[in-house]
Amino acid sequence: MNITTIEGIDILFVMAVGQEYGPRLRAMIDPLLTGVGPIEAALMTGTTLQRLHDRGQRPDLVISLGSAGSRRCAVGSIHQIGAVAWRDMDASRIGFTKGVTPFLDHPAAMPLPTPWPDLPVATLSTGANIVGGDDYAAIDADLVDMETFAVLRACQHFAVPMIGLRGVSDGPGELNEIHGWTARLGLLDTRLAAATERLDAKILRQAIEKATFFGQTSPTSMTRSE
Repeated sequence: MNITTIEGIDILFVMAVGQEYGPRLRAMIDPLLTGVGPIEAALMTGTTLQRLHDRGQRPDLVISLGSAGSRRCAVGSIHQIGAVAWRDMDASRIGFTKGVTPFLDHPAAMPLPTPWPDLPVATLSTGANIVGGDDYAAIDADLVDMETFAVLRACQHFAVPMIGLRGVSDGPGELNEIHGWTARLGLLDTRLAAATERLDAKILRQAIEKATFFGQTSPTSMTRSE
């Protein structure tokens, strides 16, 4: 895993697994691969950012990218993420809004910068389940994935801005086997790479300037205790 520098801006690209990391992206970036799901994503992103911070190499920006499911957006389409929510968090029985982590100051849907001038914007729901069939009816978001919210929380912990970029791999019909997810990853590799190629200093600076840090822990968390 290496930091990618684009026009003087240091970027950590984050993806879940190698299946999403095709030849077009391999020619451009060397991402952190976290593994599948919110726990792996938060753990790997957080420990990596701490390690980079300790080395004086904390990135200017994190870009979380990969695949997503959807029944609202076309299969194969690419979207920048305007807001991301955590569908597993529900403390409503004790008075907290569904999706809000108790005792942290953040909205249910966390806003993200959308710096690409003409790339479609979508909302995203992160959770620990692979969504299919009737499950989509219960989710108030355009896309679903298993990592983005977790990556964002790790970034907020270290006050590192993040943007999200997702391609739709599945959604229509029922998803019964792994091939239903992997079949379009080659196409998404090409399209995610094309969006990544368009990153320039203007887009990246806009993303950094518009980042918010809801639910950030104390700034002292950025310094490891010895």
